[in-house]
This record gives sequence, structure tokens and C-alpha cells, in this order.
Amino acid sequence: MKDLEKILKELESKIVDVEDMTTLNDIRVEYLGKKGSITQLSSKISELPVEEKKTFGAELNRVKNRATELLDTKRQTLEERALNEKLASENIDVTLPATMIPTGAPNILEKIIEEVEEVFMSMGYDVVDGPEVEEDHFNFELLNIPKGHPARDAQDTFYIEDETMLLRSQTSPVQARTMIAAGGDKPIRMICPGKTYRRDADDATHSHQFMQIEGLLVDKNISLSDLKGTFDVIAKRLFGEEVETRFRPSYYQFTEPSVETDISCFVCKGKGCSLCKNTGWITVSGAGMVHPNVLQNCGYDPSVWSGFAFGFGAERLAMLKYGIQDIRTFYQTDLRESRAFDRKDV
Repeated sequence: MKDLEKILKELESKIVDVEDMTTLNDIRVEYLGKKGSITQLSSKISELPVEEKKTFGAELNRVKNRATELLDTKRQTLEERALNEKLASENIDVTLPATMIPTGAPNILEKIIEEVEEVFMSMGYDVVDGPEVEEDHFNFELLNIPKGHPARDAQDTFYIEDETMLLRSQTSPVQARTMIAAGGDKPIRMICPGKTYRRDADDATHSHQFMQIEGLLVDKNISLSDLKGTFDVIAKRLFGEEVETRFRPSYYQFTEPSVETDISCFVCKGKGCSLCKNTGWITVSGAGMVHPNVLQNCGYDPSVWSGFAFGFGAERLAMLKYGIQDIRTFYQTDLRESRAFDRKDV
């Protein structure tokens, strides 16, 4: 009995000065481990007279429970102290700027296409889609591009089978499909943005896949001046109200007359710079009056109906507007390239 009291008092005095969990665990092993001083006393019960065993056993259990209670209380005290110290050292100043989390941004091509769509929809145009795997009949023949025309060269077009199916080389087939669906007796106002494919070697200004935004208007008494007015609207909305436009004669198989559409350089204001190659003008698209053969092929009487067609390269517009030097930027996954376009004012 005297040994039990002595051990308990000794344990109490040791616990008072403990400041860390390692020391406390060592003390627990010293007194309550397999070879601990309190545990060892259990082996002496068998040496006691029968009348003393019960009394000694009860006292031994009391001492064990008291030792466990003291050790657990001290452990809780040390854990609470450690937690409070950690909280005090990790205070958060909620007034500091938050950590910037990287976020995605719309692809710049999609932004350009949406901007063009909004302008044309405000003028009553429909946005139309069509198949990317196209028939030769719609991609070439209906558009006044007969067999043997250079545009059919296998070096330019991705043919799929027997030169009857191909990846569309332009979005113009959607125009042909739209005219045929209209039945030859209804006005049409439509644009068709979408992917196109050609056998080009990829470099800073060429890609085997690119985005076109083509448009078509068919009605009665349509003239080249209507095309000029439409082009003025889109140029000013995309590049600024001060931008001027002009037409230059050109040639396309599916329009007659055909024109190249230019805008005055929005960087140098027409004075001449590297962007406009010191000419003061930048070519942005091709256009023209729909060829009578195309109208007739698609069910419209060219003596009654007329129209104009135009085509923009979405990459070309974006490269001009945002100063992008390499067309491959649009298709790479380097987020550093797109970070400049995350701003809402772009």
C-alpha cells in the first residue's frame, strides 16, 4: 500500500513540469507500460495473504485509474496549448487581397465570330450551319467550279473517297444548300461561320484547318452598292467608326463582278506602317455579286433575283484586331498565349 501511494505522488510531481507530448508519453510508459512500476505491482498480488488480496487489488485499480486520469488531463492540456499557439501564429488578415485563381477565357476566335454574328443578326441575317464532310456537288459544282478547275487540285482539297466526298474547303456549300432549301422564290440573308480544311503547310500565316465566316444576301434589285454598305457596317463595328473601306477588282469563280475588300489601316490611320505594308490599306475579305450560274444552279432565276456574297477568315480578323503574329496561337494550349485576352475590355 505504501508503494502505491509513493508511486502515485511521484507521478503527480513529474506530470506538473511536463511541457511536451514526448516526455508525457515516456512517463506513461514508465508507469503504465508492460514493465511500468504500477503494472509490475500487479504481479505481487499472488504473494499476499488471501485476506489482503482483495484490498490490495482494489487499491491498485484506484491508483491505475488515477494515473490514467492524470496523464489524460495533462495530454488534453498540452494539445489545447499547441492548438492555441498554432491558431495564434496562423491568423488570417481578411483585408489582404485574395489569391488569384487562374480561370479560363473564351477562345478568341469564338469571341470574334460572336461579335460578327451580333452585327449581322442586327441587320436581319440568320446564322446557318452545315456539314463539314461535304459532297463535291455542293462544294464545287453548284458554285460554278466545274471539273478540271484548279481549285479541285488534290493538293488543295482533302478528298475522302473517289473525289465525290471531301472535307469542305470553304463554307460556301452552306450558301448553296440554303438557296436550294429556299425553293428559288424567297429572299435570303444568312451567314455561315464554321471550320474549313485545305492542304496547306502549317506556318505563321497558314493552317490546314481554319475558320471562315461567309455570308449571302439574295433578293431583287441587289447591287454592288448594297455590298459596300454592308461591308462599311461590319468594318466600323469591328475596327472603329473612323475606318474607311474600299473595293478593288478581283476574280472568284462564284461571283461576278468580284472584289477584294480593304479597310484603311487602323494603326497608322492610312499613313503607312508595317501592318499595312506602308500602303495605308489592309485587305480583310473577298466578296462580289453572286454569279448568275450559281443562282441558276441553286434554283433562282438570275433575271429576277440577284445577290452578293462575302467571306472573312476569322483568324485573319483576330490577328488584325489583336495584333497576333502567328496563326498557330489559336490552336495551341499554352495558357500564357490566352492570358492577354482574359480581360473583359478585349
